[in-house]
Amino acid sequence: MGDYAKKWLYLALLSLIWGSSFILIKKSLLGMTALQVGGLRIVFASLFLLLFGFRTLALPMLKDWKWLVMAGLLSSFFPPFLFAVAQTELDSGVTSIFNSTVPLLTTLVGIGLFGLVITKRQLVGVFIGLFGTLSLIITGMEFSPDQNYWYSIFILLSALGYALNINIIKTKLQHLSPLAVTTASFAVAILPAIVLVSYSGFLEEINSDEAMKDAIWYLLALALFGTAIANIFFNNLIKVSSPVFAASVTYLIPLVAILWGLWDGESINAYQLVGGLIILFGVWLVNKKRR
Repeated sequence: MGDYAKKWLYLALLSLIWGSSFILIKKSLLGMTALQVGGLRIVFASLFLLLFGFRTLALPMLKDWKWLVMAGLLSSFFPPFLFAVAQTELDSGVTSIFNSTVPLLTTLVGIGLFGLVITKRQLVGVFIGLFGTLSLIITGMEFSPDQNYWYSIFILLSALGYALNINIIKTKLQHLSPLAVTTASFAVAILPAIVLVSYSGFLEEINSDEAMKDAIWYLLALALFGTAIANIFFNNLIKVSSPVFAASVTYLIPLVAILWGLWDGESINAYQLVGGLIILFGVWLVNKKRR
């Protein structure tokens, strides 16, 4: 399979996996605190990755570890906590929509800090996708005024972390395998995550709290598929495509997340559906192959 086919396959798989992650976070929060969800997500994902990828940790050279530590903190440590905090006040579909700012931030960070060069067509596609995202946000605020949209700041901070991470991997860590980058990133995150989980009281509560026991299964699925496996796929996507293409997966994620939200009783209106179609057009324009 060529790189062109691979990048579209990874894009589709990640849209499905990460689009399903928001409902898993929501279900996990029914029995756990945001600190427990974020910390355990990192711990379980890290253990899985270290089990299969620990041999790759010997490959990165000393100069690579500076960038691996930065990538690990920006993409593997802070976002799981920030997403969990955000979803204590926002629906899963709304949270996924705010996450769609990643392509725009990736482009701006790439141009400003990493010398990224993109075509006018790609730039237009990014802003069309952003327009669709803003449409979804505005209609969502009108349709669900009871939600605290200030918590979207946590999602925007995560999006900025992802944007920096994408550019770091593409420009500084391209010579390492996706498994090596993913494993090293979570190796950086696991120790502080263990400390925070211990502080959260999880070990004292798990034996007696039935809601926590139910939530742990959603969290395991989130850690295994939505974190460990998805990050390997994503780092593969970065390797075989451009930063803008890789970031555009966040334009497709809300479509899956909103469908899960509808299944779980969340609401959507016709204006939000139009916004979703605008997003899809932006993704197509950014990634349209030249003749």
